[in-house]
Amino acid sequence: MALRIYLLPLCLGLTLVSCAPKPLTQAVTYEERTLHDPEGIGKFYMGREIANVMGFSGAAWLERASREQTEQPERVLQSLDLRPTDVVADIGAGTGYFTFRISPLVPQGKVLAVDVQPEMITVLTGLTKDRHIPNVTPILGTITDPKLPAQSVDLALMVDTYHELSHPREMMAGIVQALKPGGRVVLIEYRGEDGNIPIKALHKMTQEQARREMAGAGLVWQETKNFLPYQHLMVFSKPTS
Repeated sequence: MALRIYLLPLCLGLTLVSCAPKPLTQAVTYEERTLHDPEGIGKFYMGREIANVMGFSGAAWLERASREQTEQPERVLQSLDLRPTDVVADIGAGTGYFTFRISPLVPQGKVLAVDVQPEMITVLTGLTKDRHIPNVTPILGTITDPKLPAQSVDLALMVDTYHELSHPREMMAGIVQALKPGGRVVLIEYRGEDGNIPIKALHKMTQEQARREMAGAGLVWQETKNFLPYQHLMVFSKPTS
């Protein structure tokens, strides 16, 4: 088995004064293995193999009718207690399934719809124009940078997205930098603790693993809500000082 280890810089190109909250005191590494789950990319972070990304060709899956029942988007958004002036970053926005549901809840705020696939940004941009929605801004990020303005975001939402980030540490550093002090990150992931959930293992996460990785980004766990049939809804916050 070939093994390569990459040491990541503590501040990922940022100056020390802008690197708040502080990351782990010990360097965290990525590992690459030639023998791995075919559903993964062969890259491991904190012991977890990163899953393959669902590409643009799978966009129809994001708009499947069954999401209303299994993922209960309206109840999810109600649980977030959004304020009309909030700035929300929808990370991995895809076709805008959550973006366009969030938009009317923040009429004096905005939704920053981030995706790394140009095809998804084209869809988001077209829908935003066609529907005349003034407070949605599609943003083409990269695999290491969400391209969000510093200290501009009240809440970053990732629905079935985080486990596919190929560079989770770098992306979380960018997201944390974009959060206002006290801003929140909400992860929604299929429950890795439950083997009966009919989702491939690498496309699920345990709460323990998610909390470990968010702590590595300097975020503080606030609560986990388990009202969804198959998913955890985990809330983390950026310290205020």
